[in-house]
Amino acid sequence: SNRAVSRRLACGDVEGRLEAIFGRVRAIQAKSGRFDMLLCVGNFFGSTCEAEWAEYRTGAKKAPIPTYVLGANNQDTLSYFPDLSGCELAENITYLGRRGVYSACSGLQIAYLSGTEAQQQPPPAHSFSAKDVAELKTSLLSTPNFRGVDILLTSPWPRDVGTFANSAGEIDTKKCGSKLVSDLAASLKPRYHFAALEKAYYERLPYRNHMVLQETPQHVTRFIALADVGNTSKKKYLYAFSIVPMSSMDPAELVKQPQDVTENPYRKLRKEAPKSKASLSAEEEPACQFFFDLNKHQGKKRPSDGKERGDSQPKQAKKPPQPTGPCWFCLASPEVEKHLVVSIGTHCYLALAKGGLSPDHILILPIGHYQSVVDLSSEVLEEVTKYKAALKEFFRSKGKRYVLFERNYRSQHLQLQVIPVPLDLCTSEDIKEAFIAQAQEQQIELLEIPEHSDIAQVAQPGLPYFYVELDTGEKLFHRIRGRFPLQFGRCVLASEALLAQPQRADWRQCALQRPEETAQARAFRREFEPFDFSLRD
Repeated sequence: SNRAVSRRLACGDVEGRLEAIFGRVRAIQAKSGRFDMLLCVGNFFGSTCEAEWAEYRTGAKKAPIPTYVLGANNQDTLSYFPDLSGCELAENITYLGRRGVYSACSGLQIAYLSGTEAQQQPPPAHSFSAKDVAELKTSLLSTPNFRGVDILLTSPWPRDVGTFANSAGEIDTKKCGSKLVSDLAASLKPRYHFAALEKAYYERLPYRNHMVLQETPQHVTRFIALADVGNTSKKKYLYAFSIVPMSSMDPAELVKQPQDVTENPYRKLRKEAPKSKASLSAEEEPACQFFFDLNKHQGKKRPSDGKERGDSQPKQAKKPPQPTGPCWFCLASPEVEKHLVVSIGTHCYLALAKGGLSPDHILILPIGHYQSVVDLSSEVLEEVTKYKAALKEFFRSKGKRYVLFERNYRSQHLQLQVIPVPLDLCTSEDIKEAFIAQAQEQQIELLEIPEHSDIAQVAQPGLPYFYVELDTGEKLFHRIRGRFPLQFGRCVLASEALLAQPQRADWRQCALQRPEETAQARAFRREFEPFDFSLRD
């Protein structure tokens, strides 16, 4: 029903320029009809606005629209707020309070937090502390069936809001704003989040509030930072929008994902947050439940022909398929560059990568001709797992962690690329973030899948995919539907965000002469020996 639609205006720092903002609002209403309310974030008062304000406070002038403002962000303007817990400041102008939720008569829920993040204890009157944020979160998250709020108003930007997003111009979102605000936004899942204080306009692409493949879809959040009223650079300071309260929306309509939706910029915070009761029950479902959308694109599920993973018959008997032509990676074939081989097990072997990203860039390969991890028999898979464990232990002993990836696309023989990254260079979150961000730039949807799930649960046999796995077991997966950049995994690792050796992104630029390759392989073999189970078995 159209009755529930409300038209709102949001505005950045007014800085006491009341004539300017209310003049602009009158002009907009004359042109496009009435709005229900004006929401002001940032500094509502300026240092020199006593005279202008006196006319509104005494009732000589009146705001043309119900106006709701946040509290002071500095000592100078505290005196304008007679009651810090919220009060009417003048006719049609209301100060919301330090923190809380305002429920409009339409059913719209507006969460708000006044002030800037406290830098000292006890927090000054114009600041908020971790305790304020925790209490506001608890009051909302404890309400039955909490799904999020319609609007969140804060003065500071949330720290890191620019991660996985369009550029915020001259603002460095890794340094700007408040971590506590990010934490609040991550938990409250507002549909709109407004902030100011930076004298900049930034409309971030909408971001999702659920982990794809792991949680049911939820609504997206639009973050909008507004500039200061009447700024000379003509940056946008007033934002008009229509919104139907979440409470009166059709759930399917609410969770529609726009085309340009991005990964959640606060996923780090979400990972650290204690699991809520709701998500715990979902965790106990069998893993197959998580991949609700994977069969839908393929139409019919393939018939069970005894090749299913969970089948009681052991998979041993099946011989690996034979290559149709010469294969560079079948150990039995004359094409294999044997001098690169550093370890040989029963079903798999390790080889130094040709033109590796680093001298200890390794490939895990099946001895037989298998195209992808999904096609491996259980015994081969078991040995792959043993090699992974040995390599993890080996690299950790050298202060490194490995990043492994497989590209099952335009490749004949399975190659698991294993590339070590120094532990002090970046965290596992940084590595995932670099992969997701660079994938997004190329319109590649790289999704995190549950740690203990197996690639075979998400990939269908015969269909191309790319996946990354960290030595912690964390995995990111992309199902390739069209073209895919062949060097993608290597480019991300070589990029400034990780190893910072972009010139090594192409293996052909890194190829060595055979004697050097032989020496490198010999050196690796010698160092890996204490960890190599194939020598002991």
